[in-house]
Amino acid sequence: MFADLHLHTFFSDGTFTPEELVERASKLGFAAIALTDHDTVEGCERAAAACAAADMEFISGTELTAEHDDTEVHILAYFVDTQNQVLLTRIAEFQSVRQNRIREMVAALNRLGIPLKAETVFALANCKSPGRPHVARALVKEKLIGNLDEAFERYLKKGRPAWVPKTKMSALEGVELIHQAGGLAVMAHPGLNRTDEIIPDLVDAGLDGIECFHTKHSTAMAERYLEIAEKHGLLVTGGSDCHGFSKKAPLIGTVKLPYDHVQKLKDKAAEQKARTTNGHQ
Repeated sequence: MFADLHLHTFFSDGTFTPEELVERASKLGFAAIALTDHDTVEGCERAAAACAAADMEFISGTELTAEHDDTEVHILAYFVDTQNQVLLTRIAEFQSVRQNRIREMVAALNRLGIPLKAETVFALANCKSPGRPHVARALVKEKLIGNLDEAFERYLKKGRPAWVPKTKMSALEGVELIHQAGGLAVMAHPGLNRTDEIIPDLVDAGLDGIECFHTKHSTAMAERYLEIAEKHGLLVTGGSDCHGFSKKAPLIGTVKLPYDHVQKLKDKAAEQKARTTNGHQ
């Protein structure tokens, strides 16, 4: 029995509907999946319904972008209450930041003589959490650039002329936000963000786990993070980080997390929810 705990749909920067994602997971024989769209939990209800129909376990989640000591860190939230008002209020703020960032990137492209409209990006994105991939897709669709890779290389990567920094919350606040919504906070793909040195600080703040297995983690990286997880008493997660066809090929199926890790997450989440409930009485 296996799980994929890092998946995206068209509610953020993926291309699959929740139903299409679940259908693929079902065909691959997954026992459980988590939906971790960026700064939104909108797709969770549909994914949960599709999973129930496919007799697959579903874990509600989201992926938050944060920073600590000027290091960007992505925090995966699992088992959050998708109706939690504090979480939803903060997520709405993050979505507003994302939308403003799109406008700034388009303005930068316009200054370079590229006639892209922000409305074109928003229409293509058709979600509340637009990101750079949507700008890249709009550039390709409008025939203003050849392909997605070229869009990032020429304009949208950090240091390129249309790159705009993202306003981020502190990682410590992110952990606290997830906990108050009854969820578990897990550091995403530390090998990509090179976040090893900040792990102890986040552990002190209550970090619950670390994503050891990821499509872009080498075997050596995965082993290193397993050691770090053991050293700090962290839960172990893993996922493909599938974005559908926005990144050439769907990655779902490339990472298969053994189900015993899911069970440990469930046990910890039950403890966390009990603490949250007791704290609110």
